Amino acid sequence: MFTGLIEQIGEVESVRQTDAGRELRVRASFTDLSNGESISVNGACLTVRELGSDWFDAAAVLTTLERTTIGDWKKGTRVNLERALRPGDRLGGHIVQGHVDCVGIVAAREQSGDALLIDVSVSASIEPLLVLHGSVAVDGVSLTVNELKPGGLQLSLIDYTLRHTTLGDLREGTRVHVEADVVAKHVRRLLEPYMREASALTSLTDFSLEH
Repeated sequence: MFTGLIEQIGEVESVRQTDAGRELRVRASFTDLSNGESISVNGACLTVRELGSDWFDAAAVLTTLERTTIGDWKKGTRVNLERALRPGDRLGGHIVQGHVDCVGIVAAREQSGDALLIDVSVSASIEPLLVLHGSVAVDGVSLTVNELKPGGLQLSLIDYTLRHTTLGDLREGTRVHVEADVVAKHVRRLLEPYMREASALTSLTDFSLEH
């Protein structure tokens, strides 16, 4: 589990195909990583396979590649990094699982005073999980939904976020990882049977009225 508060920006040093999948070597300055631990790389939860004094290796299997932008990463790609939350740590952002729900696309970028406004188009499947002023993770960063847009959302990025994450690099057409709030996911799952029942009753009522 993560919080969406980025600890540092890493850089992909090399990419190769191995039996473990698409293996990435990421340059980073962590001094306390260990083999087998989870790490969020641009919001995707990966496992540290090997490590050195200023790098670590992680691999993405086919399922992960199908659901993320990792297949596009190459030498020089900058990525947001966060280690897993430890018991007793402050939860400064929100609960982030590192499970990418969809790949969104930056639809617009506009400077507005001291904030950078970013519109992101998302899959219709996660639109119901987005709430005005609720939480969302974009490329692993815990953010607030500034505005709901048709087919997506708007983010308002402050200077600190732009300086300490890769989000300042976003341009129109950039693909990003989007993870909806896990609380919203569970609420929707719990309500689904009742929503189906209500929908069936509505259809039956409409049929009766028409006949």
